[in-house]
Amino acid sequence: MREKIYQQLIELTNGQTSSNILMKFAKSSYSKKFIRSYSKLYGIDIEEVSKKMEQFQSLHEFFTRELKAEARPIDENPSILVSPVDAKLEAFGEMKDNVILTVKDKPYSLVDLLGSEQAAKRYEKGQYIVFYLSPADYHRMHSPVNAYVEKQYILGKKSFPVNQIGLQYGKKPISHNYRMVSELVYGKDKHAAFIKVGATFVNSIVLTNTSKQWKKGEEVGYFSFGSTVVMLFESETIAFLENVQQGQAIRMGEAFATML
Repeated sequence: MREKIYQQLIELTNGQTSSNILMKFAKSSYSKKFIRSYSKLYGIDIEEVSKKMEQFQSLHEFFTRELKAEARPIDENPSILVSPVDAKLEAFGEMKDNVILTVKDKPYSLVDLLGSEQAAKRYEKGQYIVFYLSPADYHRMHSPVNAYVEKQYILGKKSFPVNQIGLQYGKKPISHNYRMVSELVYGKDKHAAFIKVGATFVNSIVLTNTSKQWKKGEEVGYFSFGSTVVMLFESETIAFLENVQQGQAIRMGEAFATML
């Protein structure tokens, strides 16, 4: 019953009008007044931000803030994959029967996530990891590894919440939200899918690096609002590090897996 009520409420409020109102306010000069209280509410470390608080002209500008170069050191080991974002590790592991499992064991089909059986076939029995970005997190995305961008494409139209409530009661937002898939080639012809999932009524996923070559740790884009990143790996190509735990916080540049 709770799940059905939640889904109906979200359907009623999630539309172009509500998205436009939300984005218009966040980008307005009036929203600047809320930056300091926003940073205090979420415990954001302003010492690592690249600009002073008063230099931001809107809440959206602060939300998509850049950090000082030294704030996120990158693990330089060439065999190591690093987190592309500041996030909580929502889930990770091995895919079984082409399904990713997340909150409350809600199944997410690889075909739904990637948009076709052909795309999904590459990752059969492979590994997956889900990074959830909260409103408090740094929202710029970085390359997890030195890679070649083989293909990029867009799926989905609307973006529903991907927070704990959204994952539990929503209509599989990770595999149905507006999302951008980047197919990466790294190491010795290994393939990975880097999936950027829109959230909270706003579909804005902005690419800041449109080149075909990504260098580990360099910025590739940002989310305009809280969201999720999913990465998929082919079978027997990576191993998650022993100290990686579900539910833990991870920062961009920190190691989470090694190549096999």
